[in-house]
Amino acid sequence: MLRSRIKRHEAAVERLFERLDAIEASIAALADDDLLDLADIFADVGQSPLREMTQAEMRRRHISL
Repeated sequence: MLRSRIKRHEAAVERLFERLDAIEASIAALADDDLLDLADIFADVGQSPLREMTQAEMRRRHISL
């Protein structure tokens, strides 16, 4: 029983990482204007994972709001 629970947990964690990778890839695939729009949406939200990802991509591209 414990092994099956561990396997289910591992599978769930793997799906979460795949989903996170897909989100990061989607942000990276945005055109500059769309990335700036997304950054503008999250500018006043405070700290959030999407804001951090957006800002990291903007730094990588050397663009700012």
